Amino acid sequence: MHNIILIGMPGCGKSTVGVVLAKALGMDFIDSDLVIQKEMGAKLSQLIDQHGDAGFREIENRINAALNAENSIIATGGSVVYGEDAMRHLKGIGTVVYLKLSYEAIEDRLGDLHARGVTIQPGWTLRDLYNERVPLYEKWADVTVDCEQLRLREVVAYISRHIGA
Repeated sequence: MHNIILIGMPGCGKSTVGVVLAKALGMDFIDSDLVIQKEMGAKLSQLIDQHGDAGFREIENRINAALNAENSIIATGGSVVYGEDAMRHLKGIGTVVYLKLSYEAIEDRLGDLHARGVTIQPGWTLRDLYNERVPLYEKWADVTVDCEQLRLREVVAYISRHIGA
């Protein structure tokens, strides 16, 4: 079986869905943010502080472009879609699934963006970030799952039926 790569805004449930989906399909689970933290020896927020948004995105692009995975669910960071190399690689090793949520749902779920390790340009709002990223998620997605009215188990069942099984 190939890989399933989850993309979407911070707070859309990529890691949560990924763990449950991996269990349901008998696959491995990889959180690419944790891979970045392990490889770089620092938390995402520290990496953003040290390298800036652009520098962090370069790190994220490089590490995701080198991910070596098989039979895995890969939950990516929300900004992975800025990295052309990373996204081409991920599309080459699996099916990219966009977990879509409305701006209002994302706003409800998110707390402190910096503490979560979210890259955002100075002076930008969450709305600015959402408006910039949604077209990128749509561009790279092989499959889009509208998660707005779905429970976790329903999202997992949808992906399992349409991609995993």
